[in-house]
Amino acid sequence: MIGLQNNHLIDRKTILLRKAYAMTSTKNTINRLVLEYDSGIVPPPYSHVFRLELDWSKGDLSVSLDLHYTEREELSEEEIFDEGFTLNDDYSYKGKLNSVWIKPLQQLFEKTKWTSKDIEDGGITVAALEKGKDEGVKIPANQEEWQLMAQDLIQAIYETVKKEAPLKIDYRQVTDQIADCSLTVHFSVREVIFEMSGSSRVINWEYAIQLMKLVFTPDYHYELAKEEASNKRGAFINCGDGYWHELGKGVVNIDPSFDAVGKIKSGFSDLIAEG
Repeated sequence: MIGLQNNHLIDRKTILLRKAYAMTSTKNTINRLVLEYDSGIVPPPYSHVFRLELDWSKGDLSVSLDLHYTEREELSEEEIFDEGFTLNDDYSYKGKLNSVWIKPLQQLFEKTKWTSKDIEDGGITVAALEKGKDEGVKIPANQEEWQLMAQDLIQAIYETVKKEAPLKIDYRQVTDQIADCSLTVHFSVREVIFEMSGSSRVINWEYAIQLMKLVFTPDYHYELAKEEASNKRGAFINCGDGYWHELGKGVVNIDPSFDAVGKIKSGFSDLIAEG
């Protein structure tokens, strides 16, 4: 009986190991994704569509982007300019991106649950080539995550071709002393650099991106902005346009139930405390 029990244990372990191998061997089998987005009911000049193809079947990450702004025929040139756009914002690109983006794409695909819910009001679809087989067009339930991923990749393209510079946020915290720091987001290499007191370090990507989302959540009152950072007690931020805003006065929460300003302060305060 003991021998039989041991054999059963060995057989069970073998089965579990085989299952575990089968599970791991199916991971990271995708090597091509096509993301297609339609902004839906968003009005012009913001309404747009894009197709983003990503292929790493040969090791490198090859990308193809076609972005087109829609329904602008209804607007005057002045209306388009007033919103910060130009008359030629469409963009196409074929080339390479840093392969650091491959793993996050695979991880997002692996954890995604798909839905049959329609996206008539706008959204993103995903088509994958897995083990050489075309899986067809799918609609991700985690729409926001895929849309943010696509936005990050497009920004990475813009940085790679020098169309746009990396996003840099300057921050000043004034208590009994002045602490100046900055965050620079390099989408092209998926890296965020924190600088303070002449030293720099790489910080966690997800933490930094969530902090950046918070930075652009409140209302910014430019009539209260200054061209120089203040030395008075408080917290001040420059989002890269040369103007300094005081958090809590020139930067205020839109939704009283969500304290974005407080979260921005605590996020930078934690980074400053770590040095």
